[in-house]
Amino acid sequence: MEEAGAGGGAAPAPAPAPALAELLADECYADFFREDFDVKAYTSQSIHQAVIAEQLAKLAQGISQLDKELHLQVVARHEDLLAQATGIESLEGVLQMMQARIGALQSTVDRIRVKIVDPYNKIVSRTAQLAKLQAACDLLRRIIRILYLSKRLQGQLQGGSREITKAAQSLNELDYLSQGIDLSGIEVIENDLLFIARARLEVENQAKRLLEQGVETQNPTQVGTALQVFHNLGTLKDTIAHVVDGYCTVLEENIKNALDIKVLTQPSQTVTRGGPGRAAMPTPGNTAAFRAALWTNMEKLMDQICAACGQVQHLQKVLTKKRDPVSHVCFIEEIVKDGQSDILYKFWTAVTQTLSSQFQSATDSSMFLKQAFEGEYPKLLRLYNDLWKRLQQYSQNIQRNFNTGGTTDLFAELQQMEEDTQDIFMQKTQDYDPEKALKDSLQQYEAAYLSKSLSRLFDPINLVFPPGGRNPPSSDELDSIIKTIASELNVAAVDPDLSLAVAKNVAKTIQLYGVKSEQLLSTQGDASQVIGPLTEGQRRNVAVVNSLYKLHQSVLKVITNQSSFPAAAEQTVTTALKAVHDLMGSAVQPLLNSVGDSVEAIIITMHQEDFSGSLSSSGKPDVPCSLYMKELQGFIARVMSDYFRHFECFDFVFDNTEAMAQRAIELFIRNASLIRPLGEGGKMRLAADFAQMELAVAPLCRRVSDLGKSYRQLRSFRPLLFQTSEHIASSPALGEVIPFSIILQFLFTRAPPELKSPFQRAEWSIARYSQWLDDHPSEKDRLALIRGALEAYVQSVRTREGKEFAPVYPIMVQLLQKAMSVLQ
Repeated sequence: MEEAGAGGGAAPAPAPAPALAELLADECYADFFREDFDVKAYTSQSIHQAVIAEQLAKLAQGISQLDKELHLQVVARHEDLLAQATGIESLEGVLQMMQARIGALQSTVDRIRVKIVDPYNKIVSRTAQLAKLQAACDLLRRIIRILYLSKRLQGQLQGGSREITKAAQSLNELDYLSQGIDLSGIEVIENDLLFIARARLEVENQAKRLLEQGVETQNPTQVGTALQVFHNLGTLKDTIAHVVDGYCTVLEENIKNALDIKVLTQPSQTVTRGGPGRAAMPTPGNTAAFRAALWTNMEKLMDQICAACGQVQHLQKVLTKKRDPVSHVCFIEEIVKDGQSDILYKFWTAVTQTLSSQFQSATDSSMFLKQAFEGEYPKLLRLYNDLWKRLQQYSQNIQRNFNTGGTTDLFAELQQMEEDTQDIFMQKTQDYDPEKALKDSLQQYEAAYLSKSLSRLFDPINLVFPPGGRNPPSSDELDSIIKTIASELNVAAVDPDLSLAVAKNVAKTIQLYGVKSEQLLSTQGDASQVIGPLTEGQRRNVAVVNSLYKLHQSVLKVITNQSSFPAAAEQTVTTALKAVHDLMGSAVQPLLNSVGDSVEAIIITMHQEDFSGSLSSSGKPDVPCSLYMKELQGFIARVMSDYFRHFECFDFVFDNTEAMAQRAIELFIRNASLIRPLGEGGKMRLAADFAQMELAVAPLCRRVSDLGKSYRQLRSFRPLLFQTSEHIASSPALGEVIPFSIILQFLFTRAPPELKSPFQRAEWSIARYSQWLDDHPSEKDRLALIRGALEAYVQSVRTREGKEFAPVYPIMVQLLQKAMSVLQ
């Protein structure tokens, strides 16, 4: 059946015959198509079912059908089957030939195998022997070298510290020889290995002692030798880390002991036995013994920190300079590689963090410590500053220690090394400030101290300015305030930053004093009256100004006496004092304004007098000066006597009254230039008034000549009263001393009535015109107004068909053009 199936699939064939299809579809033959068909199983099943005859008949029928089908297939593919038979015969011939050749190849391979296998086996054997010989030779060389180095090591150890670096180098080589191999069980070197182990321990201990001694005595030779030993032993990095950690641990213990409240209170407890029922209770916060013990411990702690830092600095300096003589690698590079920080930075960071944490925990657990540190913070800060200065001094002097530290070969080697960089105590980095890191542990105490300092500064001020009080502090009370300010600044002088912080508190104190004083000032109308004697409000204002002046001068003196006072702190206090000075000015300004208004009112009354008269027969004025001038002199003298003489701040008063004197002279010259008509007799009287004006303003200033430009105008204008218009126009004082607008105003007085002054043309009063001049200080605006008056005059002459202008008009036009050209 399988052959039939194969033949049917080999070539295209017609569909299966009906008989074959029935055979394939019959269930009785289904078992014969399965891959796992078992003859025995099928036979036993047929016997069990007792249908043997029927099954045999069925099978015989199927065999008959298959035979018929096979016959049909052979007939249908007769030619193809013949061709296949012929091809099979040819294939058998080819296969026989291949089989013969394969046999020949196999025999050849057998011969070659005989020639190769034996040599290969011999090579494998010899190679194994050679490997074992090499291992044995290597072990023997190691043993020989170990024996040699062990013997040399014995001699080096006998040489003491002079040969210790060579001994370390030998130990390093011995360690290398022992790496990657098991030397146990070799009797010839067992004793040597034990000796080497003991020798390594001895060399390490010697090197540690040498390092400790060298660091303590600041001897770079000893330190360099010890470091070379550890470098040769391969433990440099671990040893340095252990040493630095040891310093940190010791300092942490020292800090704990210095702040131990039990130790601090020990001296205050009595050693004698008390009576029955009485216990010795220490009161550390209230005893001088506790404070003395605390600050003694703090000073000792600063010494310990300084000593430890100096030793670590020295260690790092040697590490920075020392190089291995063989590899020429700088030792510091071995320490800081892999991104690790240098040992001094690591040590300082650990110390500052320990200080912060230990101080915090100690003051949190003891109110007495907290009160001591807050109350005497400047003393604590001074200890820190002294520590920092000593550390910087160490950094500056450490090179000197190298230059005088020894004369050995190592010292000569150190001298040849490159210049080292500055350590953290000599320079700040962008992201780390070692001094700030040190003082971070004091921040909480500084804040508390500054708060208490501000309270100490405010308390006397609040005491001398009680609620509802109406009088400023007395001299004794003010002295108490100044003493408090001086005391706070003196105590804070230990540190520039603290001085600045306390200076800010002092500035707040000065501001508070100013606010309290300002509340006492009288702002009612009677504070600015200048008619009668001093009112109660004016007396109080004078007392307040005097008090502010004393405060200003006293604080200024305190600042001046401060040695090495920071510029920023001085600027802070000076700014506050300027506010006090401004408050003094605000206090006297109403009185000054009232006096100024009165002076202006008196001066403007000159226009009520007659200056048109002719010269008397004697050629002298009838009276030495005009009535308004007498009134002005009397008023100024009375004001200075009744009001300003009570002020103790003479310079301050003169600074303000001199400005008032300059204003009075300006108004006098302005109004004198507006007098129309002005006769020859009036000129003489006005000239006398000019002379008397100097006497009138004299009480307002130290010297009249100190008034500057105003004084020069007063002196320069007086001769112009008697000069011709042409001479006036060519006067050298014109423009430089006396403004063009004043001279042009004065020339209007020499013109006919048709040439109206600017205020007459505008139909203003003299008072309004004076106010307009004050509102328009620009010379350009004033000249424009004068030009308008001249143009109006020209228009009026043309209107009435006049034939000529006033003689002074061309001079005024020429002068106006000159003034405008100067301004451009």
